[in-house]
Amino acid sequence: MQQHDHDAPRASPRGVPVPAARIMESGEVRRAVTRIAHEILERSRGGADLVMVGIANRGDDLARRLASEILRIEGVTVPVGVLDITFYRDDIGMRREAPQVHQTRIPFDITGRTVILVDDVLFTGRTIRAAMDALVDFGRPKAIRLAVLVDRGHRELPIRPDFVGKNVPTRADQDVQVLLAELDGEDAVVVGDRQAGAAGEEASR
Repeated sequence: MQQHDHDAPRASPRGVPVPAARIMESGEVRRAVTRIAHEILERSRGGADLVMVGIANRGDDLARRLASEILRIEGVTVPVGVLDITFYRDDIGMRREAPQVHQTRIPFDITGRTVILVDDVLFTGRTIRAAMDALVDFGRPKAIRLAVLVDRGHRELPIRPDFVGKNVPTRADQDVQVLLAELDGEDAVVVGDRQAGAAGEEASR
């Protein structure tokens, strides 16, 4: 699970606190979501066959925002589902901390539909691989497209997003935290050095 103590000082590898840097503010997040919605509609030639599935948590909030934008732009209602990938992860049972389990809710058939899979941060690609494994338990989609707010690089699997809000070059030992108003009271993207000993979901997303 991502940490949100973004106001706390971070420790650099040499032990010197490094302040977290805000690389996206509220307006930039909003514009990125609007742009991604336009790109999805352009690539899909409308939204008639689309469904959105957001990876819990934060991916589902972004998916709802994208669906709202598509409704505003195109007048098409896109169904939105929530996917928990906890028990599809390839590191299940290898973590020191207990996994945080969310509820999966996909109350529609994905067979023959184009699924827009939505997440906040793309890192190693392992979360997305787990999400695709989970999706096929719900049907056989015509296509799966990946939309992420932030692509930070450092891929370990051959996974590439179709729609990206912002590409952010990072070091592998840094944290990238997406803050959303629905959960955090504000929209922002923050990059800082990972605290010594910190584990968590971000390390293998």
